[in-house]
Amino acid sequence: MAAIAYTVAFEGVEARLVEVQCSVSPGLPGFGIVGLPDKSVSEARERVRAAFAAMSIALPSRRLTVNMSPASLPKEGSHFDLPIALAILAALEIIPIEALGDTLSLGELALDGRLSPVAGALPAAMAAAEHERALIVPHACGPEAAWVGAVPVFAPRSLREAVDHLNERSPLPRATPGEAHDRDIFDDLSEVKGQERARRAVEIAAAGRHHLLMVGPPGATKTMLARRIPGILPDLTPQEALETSVIHSVAGLLKNGGISREAPFCQPHHSASMAAIVGGGRQAGPGQVSLAHNGVLFMDELPEFERRVIDALREPIETGEIHVARANAHVRYPARFLLVAAANPCRCGNLADAAQACSRAPVCGSDYLGRISGPMMDRFDMRMEVPQVSLEEIQMPGRGESTACVAKRVAAARELQSHRFAEHPHARVNADASGADLEKIAPLDADCRELLTRAAARFGMTPRGYHRILRVARTIADLDASPEVKQPHLAEALSFRLVFGNPD
Repeated sequence: MAAIAYTVAFEGVEARLVEVQCSVSPGLPGFGIVGLPDKSVSEARERVRAAFAAMSIALPSRRLTVNMSPASLPKEGSHFDLPIALAILAALEIIPIEALGDTLSLGELALDGRLSPVAGALPAAMAAAEHERALIVPHACGPEAAWVGAVPVFAPRSLREAVDHLNERSPLPRATPGEAHDRDIFDDLSEVKGQERARRAVEIAAAGRHHLLMVGPPGATKTMLARRIPGILPDLTPQEALETSVIHSVAGLLKNGGISREAPFCQPHHSASMAAIVGGGRQAGPGQVSLAHNGVLFMDELPEFERRVIDALREPIETGEIHVARANAHVRYPARFLLVAAANPCRCGNLADAAQACSRAPVCGSDYLGRISGPMMDRFDMRMEVPQVSLEEIQMPGRGESTACVAKRVAAARELQSHRFAEHPHARVNADASGADLEKIAPLDADCRELLTRAAARFGMTPRGYHRILRVARTIADLDASPEVKQPHLAEALSFRLVFGNPD
């Protein structure tokens, strides 16, 4: 007797349909799983045996073979437990074979037959909708999978409940979507005293998703500013929220089955490995650059990261995605983020203070920031120095503009960009604009061209640097609600590009 159940295998954020074929045939008793399974899938044999024993079901004294097709696709993860168990039960005629034909399932089995939650329920539900199949997932995953809406989702607590549902003895109700997470309350931007220029840079970076590097002594509020950026970003669009949630679902990071429209904020430690930042590891999972998709990636103490880790950011900055290649896998993850980086001017951080600077100044500064390669430095749209805040500024009464005030201007600028790129297949904000796009959205008059030509000749600007300045100038004009890029907008963009070191 042979039976087929359906599930998915994950390639990056994509869920590919997998047939779990089970055959019970004469021969020496045994239980084999084939079809390129990894160790966690091979261990499903013991979990299935124990779950069946908890239900008082004995495996027959015959040859039991489970094949997962396509055999060329690597199978990883414990979510194959449930479809393997259902395929075996159908082959043993405990559940009807036809009940599995229009059903897709995934879930990990506990030894007592309970279903434990697994990662990837959201992309699995999208695959089920694409193939017009119902979905069975563990009870804890039901609210997450139900967000797709186009597919009936059933969430049993145990294998026994799943069997009773498929036998129509005790049909399960359809799962309902989890509650959307409310927007977190962020620390307010008004708490940052002084640093008016840095506050302006943060606003521009958020409005156009322009990568920002802040260099300044310890305690100059660089980290304080970066952590307030999520508060001024607008809520994600439904499409962006779905893209981000799928990545977090594959990583097993969605909380209580809820989807959030809040832009993610990731802050990896400088000791993080290459796999942790760009993705990879044994199962080629998403890294911090993908978990920050449509949000902010904050890299504090940037020169302290390994140089190869820093340079690995060059691909996702340019393309908006990252490719993770392994011997048995080649996967793609979205990685379109706002990179905000902070660095001290040198190892001791006191380069600008002659009284406290070390004996190697100023060479120590160039050596320290030299850990950031030229091509990587060129990919920052904005680079600026953040000076130390004086005691007088800290003690001054009153507060600066609040997060809510700045967020309104950023939202208005983003709205202009959403209309501008409404028909564009790839661009969403000014940072995505190509050279051809910039000729249309940021034409320059004679005075602006002369200013930009002088700056390019003076600082040896590359074509990449030229385009990045135009993108920032277009965002500054959007913040002013100006349809044209004018000379003050271009001059401000140049000032942020040129304040710190050579532009290219």
